[in-house]
This record gives sequence, structure tokens and C-alpha cells, in this order.
Amino acid sequence: MESNLPPIWNSSDSAALPPPRKAPLRLARFGAIFLAASVVSGVLLAGLALPAAGGFGLTAKGTAEGFEDIPSDFKTPPLTQATQIFDAKGGLIAKVYERDRTVLAPEQMSPFMRQAQVDIEDARFYEHGAVDLKGVLRAIGKNAESGTASQGASTLTQQYVKNVNVEKAGEDQAAVLEAQRKTLGRKIQELKVAIKLEEDLSKDQILTNYLNITYYGNGAYGVEAASQRYFSKSNKDLTIAEAAMLAGLVQNPSQYDPKLHPVAAQKRRDTVIDKMLENKHITADQAKEAKAAPLGLNFKDPQNGCITATAQGGMGFFCDYVRHVVKQDPAFGQSAADRKKFWDTGGLNIYTTLDPDKQAAAQNAVTANVKVTDSVSAAATMVEPGTGKILAMAQTRPYGLDANKNQTVVNLNVDAAMGGGNGFQPGSTFKPVVAAAALEAGLPATQEYSAPNSMEYPTMKTCEGTWKNQGRPKAVVPNESASEKGPYQLKQAMALSVNTYFVQMEQEIGLCAVKQMANKLGVTSKASGKPLEEVPAMALGVEEMSPLTMANIYATFAAQGKHCAPIAINKITTVDGKDVPVPAGQCEKAFSDDTARAMNTVLNGVTENKGTGAALNLDDNRQIAGKTGTSDRKRAAWFNGYTPQLATAVWLGGPNGGVEMRNLTINGKYRTEVFGADGPGPIWRDAMNQALRGTPKQSLPMADIPDPAPKTDPNNTGTGTGAPATNQPDQQH
Repeated sequence: MESNLPPIWNSSDSAALPPPRKAPLRLARFGAIFLAASVVSGVLLAGLALPAAGGFGLTAKGTAEGFEDIPSDFKTPPLTQATQIFDAKGGLIAKVYERDRTVLAPEQMSPFMRQAQVDIEDARFYEHGAVDLKGVLRAIGKNAESGTASQGASTLTQQYVKNVNVEKAGEDQAAVLEAQRKTLGRKIQELKVAIKLEEDLSKDQILTNYLNITYYGNGAYGVEAASQRYFSKSNKDLTIAEAAMLAGLVQNPSQYDPKLHPVAAQKRRDTVIDKMLENKHITADQAKEAKAAPLGLNFKDPQNGCITATAQGGMGFFCDYVRHVVKQDPAFGQSAADRKKFWDTGGLNIYTTLDPDKQAAAQNAVTANVKVTDSVSAAATMVEPGTGKILAMAQTRPYGLDANKNQTVVNLNVDAAMGGGNGFQPGSTFKPVVAAAALEAGLPATQEYSAPNSMEYPTMKTCEGTWKNQGRPKAVVPNESASEKGPYQLKQAMALSVNTYFVQMEQEIGLCAVKQMANKLGVTSKASGKPLEEVPAMALGVEEMSPLTMANIYATFAAQGKHCAPIAINKITTVDGKDVPVPAGQCEKAFSDDTARAMNTVLNGVTENKGTGAALNLDDNRQIAGKTGTSDRKRAAWFNGYTPQLATAVWLGGPNGGVEMRNLTINGKYRTEVFGADGPGPIWRDAMNQALRGTPKQSLPMADIPDPAPKTDPNNTGTGTGAPATNQPDQQH
């Protein structure tokens, strides 16, 4: 004969129980069945003695004796919350989370919300203990009548314990399913914890925790996220009808989803309102008014992750950079797993270095000069000299996953390890690193080399030994134009970007000195993460770098040789206002004041007279310094420059590095070829003009470097000091 008892009672020992009856049994009879079933099952609720008479509630006092202390996670669980990322002026960049939740204190919650949830989930919550025996017996009766386990008897405290177990399981689906398994052993374990909780926490505390942890559908965890999701308002501002609708979702968020099933949602809401009236928590008039109200949804789609920052001037890439910083810096956890947990748990307010005005300047400049549909892209990074603060990070391709809209999640401004690509050859913009190394090695700012029009790469010293030109045929370095031959001194060679001059300088000081200077300037590897190679072509910028790396190098020139590691985070607080330690700025002197003044003078010369960047002066004629650069086969073009307040690096090229910038159209204009001064140069100028508008003019500390005296070449071979008058600046450098 088929039993009418709930499935949980059907066991091999069921013959010891009284025969099942289809007619309703008295409450006492069900109590006996309940106790007997517990005994027969050999558990007796894991040793708990349920009261046989005198009341239908279990209190924690006396019944929890002998239990070990429960983990503190159950009292104050580390709830996953949303993290907010702000710019340097307090503007919201993005909201990121694994679970959208904002934890509220009791006073921040609507009293209607608190009461509605209790009335529909556990009306006797404030009367019983961890177990509501009256509810258990009622559930047994209902289930016996129906022959199913359709009605449960878990108290709100027990439900809270289960939710904590689910929360602790995180994204581990196997652990989540285990936490939700409906087994007797799990129920007993939850009951043990619930009894202990009711001894340690007040009812109001348990209710508050429950309302903060519970899932309300559509990605909303806790009552605040639910209020914002469905009504676009804070929980404290909910009406009776709105609170009732949210409270009704808990039982089955999918079935009662007001967007997909508005009729079912309204019916469920009205059931909650009836319960509130039945329990005398609202008046008949309030109930009538609430039931007459429409659902009144003002639904706000989930806004999660750096993708939500795209509408704010390209800030999505910077947001993603911040995420990489938190997940990689040991300041936020000793292991990668610790740092991931720190990020995923959230509940943080991250205040960054991003200056919204300078971000707008950089973003406007790249998008005004390069179309998103062009075969090439542009990227620009701004860094504050003397602090390392990243002030802007912009690029033409928007942040996103839709390739049909030319979107990308690759941050072209940064190294691969931080969400970028493998970088781009900086070309001649790396020559100042060679010059700084030479000046630090004791060479004068007037250093002169023969700088022939072309030459074989000479033998050079490395940190480990010697580099020899053993190619067949041997590698040759040319200058860009036939008229470009020396001798030249440093200032003129930098202004004209003479390749052979810097190869000769590199030979004299050795490749090791160049590498060591690069290290001091923060360049310890290529953008791909591979180590720098000690090869003579290093002077010509063949080692791939990111715009952030180059901007930080030039910020060091602007800061008189003070190199600061790039930083993106000023401050982090938890949602309750506690400070989280963040990495301190790391600054140290990379080269002397004398070298700094000489470099300012040399790089200022690039933007004056016949220098390759002479056309890039700013609108207010403030003093600037910088360097143009193009890579091999014109696959990348750069202009990196600075004032005392701001350093900016601009790159232009194919997003994957494979576009040769010859015979192509950029921003609607056909170009036979692209140079550093007329490709990225105007982007740099536009960005700096807007970013510095209204700021005080400041002068760069300069050195007195005399220009070389002109010499006559009687054979007109172009070997005299100084370039011939006909030698116009070759902007290809």
C-alpha cells in the first residue's frame, strides 16, 4: 500500500510507525508521529530533546548546550557586494560585482520591507525559537493530506543559515548544489547552527542579515539591490505595495518575476499584503490602497563591470586596468587566490587617480583625429610628473565585446600583463633613454659623433659580454635621408633624430648602460613580458613598449629625473568607511639634476626650429619638450612630450601592429605615409591644449648647451658640423 506520509518519513523502519491515515490527525498525534519518526530514524534531531508538551516553540537557551561555537561567518558573513570605482574628483566610473548587493543597516531599510518579509515567510518569527514546532506539525499535516512534501516548515533563521552556506559556496556550482541539497543530515546541521544563532544574535539582527543576503531575482542580492533593480529607488523609500512585491519574490524569483510574469507577481504581492493585514501590521485601508496600486516597476537593468564605463569618455579601459592592479599587487593579498577573493567579495569604494577633465581631453583628441572604422587606432596616456599618477587613458576603439562595432577589451595603453597587448616599437622616442644613459656615464651634452649616412652596427659591450655584428650580410643602420650625415652634436642629432649618431653613442657607453637606464626608468621588460634584449637596435626603439611605459619615461624627464612607478589608486574604503591599505607611491632618482636639465634642453630642441616636432607648439606657446618616432616599416608612429605638469604619450598604428602606414586613409584624409609629427603629433597637441587650458605656465629647468659653430665643407660632402640649409626636418623619425 502506498504511504501518504511525506517522503522524508518513508524508510525501511516505516513499519514501526502507526498506519497512515488519510483523514487529518490531531496536532498531538502529529507531534507523536514526528517524535517517533525522529527516534526511529535514529537521529532525534541529532540529540535535541523536543518538548512534548507545554509549548510549540524551541528556544535556543538550554537546547544548544554542548554545541561547539559556530563559525563567525554565520553571525557576520562576508557578503559579496558591489564595488564602486571613482575618478579623482569623486565621479562614478563604474560599478563592478560578482553579486550585486549593498549591505544595509536596519535603520536604512523600509519598515514595510522588514514586516512584509516576516509576514510572508515566517509570521511567528518573533514568537518561536530556531524551530517552529507548530509550523512543523502543520506542515506534516498538510503534507500527509497531499501525499507530498509540498509544504516546508523552515523558519526564517533556518533559511538564513542555508543562504549563508550558498553564499560561502560562491561560484562553485558543485558547492552551491551541495548547500541546497534537501537531505536530513543537512537539515539537522542547519538546525544546529540556527539554534546557536538564536542564542548569539537578536531576532532583529537575524532578520537584517537575512534581508541583506537573500536573492530577489534579476541579479539582485539583498533588499537594496532589489529596490534599485525593480523600482530605481532606495529600500527605505519603498511603499507598502512595493515592499510586498519584493517580499513575495523570495519564494520563487523566476515564477514571480514582475517583468516576465506581471500577473503572477501582482497576485503574489497581494497575498503578501493580505498576510500583513491578517497579522495586523497594516490597516484595512492601507491594504486596500496597496492592492489597488499598479506594480509600478521602474526597472533598471543590471549595470556591472567596466563595460558600464564606456559611456563616460572611454573609461572602461582604465577601469579594467584598476581590476588588474588589485588582482596583481601583493598589497591586496599574498596569493593570486587571496587577491581574487578580495576583488570578488567587493564592498569597496575605490578612488582612483583618473582626472576626468584630462581623460576627456585625451579621449576627444584620439577620436577627433582617428575614426573608429579606420584601419589604424590611436591611444594616449597621461601621467603626472613626480607622482606617477595615471591621469588619463584613452583610445579610439571603444571598450566592449562586439567586433562588428570595432569594440575591444584589449587596452592598447598598457602591457599584456595588465590587460593590454604586446606593445609597439617606440622607434626614435626611445633615443632619449640612450642620451640620458650617456650623460649619466659622463659624456658632455655637446658630445659629437661623425654620424655617417649609414654604417654597420659596431661591436658593443653588454652586461654579460660582447655583441658582435656577425650577420651575413652584416646588419646596417641607415639615416632617413641621403643628406643626413654628420658630424652632429647631441642637441642637433636629437632634433633631427639621426640614427647613426645614437648607435655611435650606444657603442661608446655600452648596451648595458642603456639597459640599466631603461630599468631605472621603469622598463624592466617588453610589453609582452619578455626580457629586454641587449642589441644595438635598442637605440632605435625596436623593443615593444606600451604608451603607459613611454608616458612614464617622459614624466621622469619632466620631474627632473625623479622616477615614480605608475599608480592608479589613491584610496580604498569599505562600504562602512574603513580604510584599506593601498600601495604607496614608489619614487626614486633615476638620474642627476644636471642630466635632467640637459635632457629638457635637448628635447625642447625637437619642438623648435628645424626639429621634427617643430609644428607641435601649443596654443598658449608654453614651453614643451618631446620626441617623434616611427617604427620599422611605419607600423607605429609616436609623439611623446611633456610640460612640467603633464607628460603624454600618443601612439598611432594598427591595433595588432600589422598595418604599414602608407597609402591609407585616416579620419577621411588620404595619406601617402605617416610620420610621428603629423600622425600622433596633432593628437598630442590637441590633448595637451585641452588638458592644460587655464593652468599656469611653468618653465622647464634648462641647461646652457651651446650650438656647434658652423663649418664649411669644401668638398660639399655633407660631413661638416651642422646640416645643410636645404636639409629640412625629416618628420619620419
